[in-house]
This record gives sequence, C-alpha cells and structure tokens, in this order.
Amino acid sequence: MDTFTHIINGFGVALQPINLWYTFVGVFMGTIVGILPGIGPSASIALLIPITYGMDPTSALIMMAGIYYGTKYGGSTTAILIRTPGEAASVMTSIDGYEMARKGRAGAALAVSAIGSFIAGTIGVIGLTIFAIPLSSMALKFGPSEYFTLMLFAMTAVASLSGKSPAKGMLSTIFGLMIATIGIDLQSGQPRYTMGIAEFQDGIGFVVVVVGLFAMAEVFRGLEGLHKGTAPEMIKISGKLWLTREEWKRSIGPIWRGGFIGFVIGVLPGAGGTIASIMSYTTEKRLSKNPDEFGKGAIEGVAGPEAANNSDTAGAMVPLLTLGVPGGGATAVLLGAFIMYGIQPGPLLFQNRPDLVWGLIDSMYIGNVMLLILNLPLIGLFVRLLYIPAGILYPLIVAISVIGIYAGNGSVLDLYLLLFFGVIGYIFDKVDIPVAPLVLSLVLGGIMEQSFRQAMTISGGNPKIFYGSTINVTLLVLSAISIAAPFMMAWLKSRKASAKSAA
Repeated sequence: MDTFTHIINGFGVALQPINLWYTFVGVFMGTIVGILPGIGPSASIALLIPITYGMDPTSALIMMAGIYYGTKYGGSTTAILIRTPGEAASVMTSIDGYEMARKGRAGAALAVSAIGSFIAGTIGVIGLTIFAIPLSSMALKFGPSEYFTLMLFAMTAVASLSGKSPAKGMLSTIFGLMIATIGIDLQSGQPRYTMGIAEFQDGIGFVVVVVGLFAMAEVFRGLEGLHKGTAPEMIKISGKLWLTREEWKRSIGPIWRGGFIGFVIGVLPGAGGTIASIMSYTTEKRLSKNPDEFGKGAIEGVAGPEAANNSDTAGAMVPLLTLGVPGGGATAVLLGAFIMYGIQPGPLLFQNRPDLVWGLIDSMYIGNVMLLILNLPLIGLFVRLLYIPAGILYPLIVAISVIGIYAGNGSVLDLYLLLFFGVIGYIFDKVDIPVAPLVLSLVLGGIMEQSFRQAMTISGGNPKIFYGSTINVTLLVLSAISIAAPFMMAWLKSRKASAKSAA
C-alpha cells in the first residue's frame, strides 16, 4: 500500500504543469537528437546539464530522462527511411525497416515502430515500477564470469544472422572482433593495433562504424547505379500509411516479447539497447514460420528490435535508481546529474526522496504517451523523404551522417573512418557478406574480453568459474542449443523433403 501511495503521489508531481512542460521538451529534443546519427542521449544530456543550474532537481531530471528515452523513437526514423541509424541500437531496425520502405511500406514500418515503442516503453516502466528493488538484487549476482557467458549466448546469435553462408558470417564476425581490439588494453595499459595514431587509443567509435556500413554504403550503391544509368526508381508508397490487419497480427507477439527482452537486458549494467535489439531480432527470426523473410522486409524485424530498444531504457533505470550503478553512457551522465544536485541514487533514495523517484518514474508513462502522439501524425510527413530525387537524397544522407559523426567528437579522423567503413560496407554487399555479425561482434567483443580476463584473474586461471554457478550453466546450455538449432532445423527439413520425395 505504501508503494501504491507513492505511485499516486508521483503522478501528482509528474502532472504539475511545469513538469509536463519539461517532459514534453525532453521527449521532443530526444526525438530530434535521435534522428541525427552520432550525437545520442549521452552527449545531449551532458550539454543540457549547465542549462539546468538553478532548476528544481525533479524538473531537471524529468527533462533529462525525456531526452534519454525520446532518442529511441527518433533513431528509427532515418534507419527506416534512408538506412541511416540515428543511434547504435537502431541498426537492427534498419535491416528490415529499410527493405519495407523499398517495398512501399515505409508508413507501416514507422507506425509499428512508434506503436511498438509505446507499448514496450510502457511495459518497461511498469516493470520499473513493480520490480525495481527485487531485480536490483538479481543484477548484483552477475559477476565477470556471468557476463562472459551472457555475451557468449548473445554471440551465438551470429548463427542466425549469417545468411546462407556460415563461412561468410564467420569472416564478418572475426572482422568485427578485430576492430573491437583496437585501443588501450585496460589491464596492461598497452596500446593495441593503434598504428601510432593517438585517436585510436580510445578505440574506434561504434556509431562511426555502423553509419559507414549502412548509410555511406547505401550512398555508394546509389552512386554506382547513377553512374551505370540504372539508378533505382523513386520509392513509392503503396497502400495506407498504417498497418494492415495481417501486419498488426504479425507484430503484436514480437512487440510483447521485445518489451520483456529489452527490460531484462536493460537491468544488467553494461548490456545496453544494442544487445537487447539484437537478441530480440534473432529471437523473432528463430520463432518465425518464415525466417527467410528476415532481411527482406519482415515487419517482425522492425517490431521486435524497436520494442526491445525502448523497453531497455526503463530497465537501465533499475540499477541506476536502486544501486547507484549506471548501466551505460546515458545513465552515467544521469548519475552525474543526480550527484550535482546532491542526490545519491541507491536503496535509500526511495526512502529519502520518494517524491523525486516516483515523479521521475511516473513522468515516463506520460512521456511515452507524448511521444506516441508526437510521432504518429508525423508519419505522413516523414515518408515524403522517399519522394526526394536521388540527386538530393544522397547528399542529404551524407550531410546528416557527417554532421552527426563530427558533432560526436569533433574529429576529422572519424570522417575518414566513416568513408572507409562505407567502402567496406559496399564491398561486403557486392560479395554477399552479412554486416549484422560484424555489428554484433563489435558490440560484444570488448565486453567479452574484459569479462573473460577478469574472471580468469579472480579464479587464478581456473576455468571452473565459467560453470560454477546456476546462471553460468543455464547460459551455457542456452548457447549450445542456440548453436545446434540451425543445424537441427536444416536436418529436419532435409528429412521432411526426403520423406516427401519417397512418398
């Protein structure tokens, strides 16, 4: 009853006119920031902190949180329309979302993205409201060995992202792991594969890689078509700018599953929305009756990852509010904002400042409604981007990419890397090497390496640490099943085909 009372009082705080205004400002700015690749919520919140000096802490934190989950909505727009992910977690959305746009179903892709984001975002906030304190104790049970087996389980998703050629998928995976090793070795302090370039000591930025592989590669493909005189025709919108009954039926399951996956992954510090969207995508592909449609415009490939991406934000607030442990870059900046206002997140925060905590949590319900109302009417406007002639559209994609990447670090080297990975993406497309395994291994490579080395250091080199807990054993079994599943499915299909031919 005390919790229910706090929730009601929290709505009283969140519904104050000044806090409603700051919620709207936050989600609106988040949507705009999400469209531009490379900037992201972390930089936006950091830039906003000086402006909030003198503001009421509750109002300031409500606005910053609005930017955080607002970027998740905006990131899908350019990912679907022009294959330019606004943020890293939108990479999976761009795979099938852009193919839907090419088939004239951009309106449906944007609609399922907005609706899925709203439903899953609400699922995440409900989970945050009910399970925040119990789940915080679960997150504490994850040590380096558990994180390694979790990342190993996620890496087995490569098996379903490799397309028709496992060898090409493995090549893409290895290339991603190679990129992930560039930078300063955190344990020895020695630079690795930096080639004497100081900027490489921090590693190669993930957003630079994905924008190059997707957006710039798409520009190169378009320019090739213009040069050969076989440029693709202008994409035309077919049907209504809304979901058909069949599309909605196919989307509702992935949205609910994605909402659950995103929240659980978000609770684990360091996992993030990118891993949540990848795991949701691979889950939907394995559960689908038509897995061959994925990568060619399957609406489940948009609904699931977008749901997971948005639910993850509420999950990431669990360790921040209950333990004072940030789950990623954006929540780390939010933690700094809490401390700047003299507020220490942790178990005592719910006792000492219930008005702030529950006002912040309840503002996320309101913010999700605002984002839905804000984004749905804009679908008709956004799809007009597809009618822009190629001679204008491709420079526009380049401009958006360059502005977003340069605004992130102000580094000219990042622009050269953007061009380099654009060429790599173009070559991969020509020789039919899948890009998704590279993205996955790039995300997980650094985390896996550090978790493995930390676990081995703790155990004194004894590998038993990786199967010494129930969590580890469960994740290892799931990894084995995940690896074996594609081979088992192929074997069953061949047997079924043999039985049919014999009959």
